[in-house]
Amino acid sequence: MTAKTLFTKIIDGEIPGDFVYRDDRIVAIRDIAPKAPTHILIIPVKPLVGVDVATAEDQALLGDLLLVGARLARELGLEAGGYRLVINTGADGGQSVPHLHVHLLGGRPLAWPPG
Repeated sequence: MTAKTLFTKIIDGEIPGDFVYRDDRIVAIRDIAPKAPTHILIIPVKPLVGVDVATAEDQALLGDLLLVGARLARELGLEAGGYRLVINTGADGGQSVPHLHVHLLGGRPLAWPPG
């Protein structure tokens, strides 16, 4: 059996998380080390390591992750000023937890590249 990731432990209630959204396939929690005034992690309940290992079977789930991000952005008042949805993949891509997740960032200008 594969060891549980930090996110799986949060989803399972073993570690507390500040949930802002939850359904049977996706959860969203506030990041404990936010990089913007609003920093939400949108996580599939299914323990996919990353988008690079997703299959055609995961297509609807991947789309739902982005739709939940857009919904939360609207609910949190980010839509007018804009926001960023980010997926990091692998160590060089900045992925620190081996469980697919989408970052919703907003509440300030988000220059690229980050400063």
